[in-house]
Amino acid sequence: MARVLVFDVNETLLDLAALRDPFARAFGDAAPLGEWFARLLHASLVATLTDSYEDFASIGRRALEAAAARRGLDLPDDDRDAILGTMRRLPAHPDVPDALERLCSAGFPLATLTNSSGDLARAQLEHAGLLELFDRVLSVDEVRRYKPAPEPYLMAAERLGVPPSEMRMVAAHDWDVWGAIRAGCAAAYVARTDVPFAFGRPPDLAGPDLSAVADAILAVDEPPG
Repeated sequence: MARVLVFDVNETLLDLAALRDPFARAFGDAAPLGEWFARLLHASLVATLTDSYEDFASIGRRALEAAAARRGLDLPDDDRDAILGTMRRLPAHPDVPDALERLCSAGFPLATLTNSSGDLARAQLEHAGLLELFDRVLSVDEVRRYKPAPEPYLMAAERLGVPPSEMRMVAAHDWDVWGAIRAGCAAAYVARTDVPFAFGRPPDLAGPDLSAVADAILAVDEPPG
């Protein structure tokens, strides 16, 4: 089937491991990185369920303060800014540039759909050297509902001029993949960890990295037009 391809950004394309050093400097240990990201995702879900949307950066700052407070820490501004600033300068996973270039060369339109703001996503992609590969940079800001609510996926399909069934969401988060499937989209799972897919049924395409997922897409999908 002809499809357009839409990619999550954080963890799917960009490597959050770059945050380990600033977390270790601020907390004395990199372990709070996992807690912070989990708090960030949890708060975004609560914001969607309670119709109290605010931007991802603001939620991220409060999640960081909560992780520090739980440890009795008052983070200096320099440490806080170093962590949040690193989010703008994450490197691409090594498998990402070649996989995206192969999909572009095959004629697939590429877009991103992220919980971050559009401005932050563009800054991230530009720093990682990926921005020019994408036709559109889409953000949940446009609908003020976070993934995995259906509205972001449906908005993306509308912006890209296709029905949801002709859009394939590619993500390293099972909840993001499942959200896309429930919204009527196709999906592909980039299984960057050994954690099994935990929501509903896995998508028809999956692989351990974006290179393998790109191979699978090229085997079954066609670019539109």
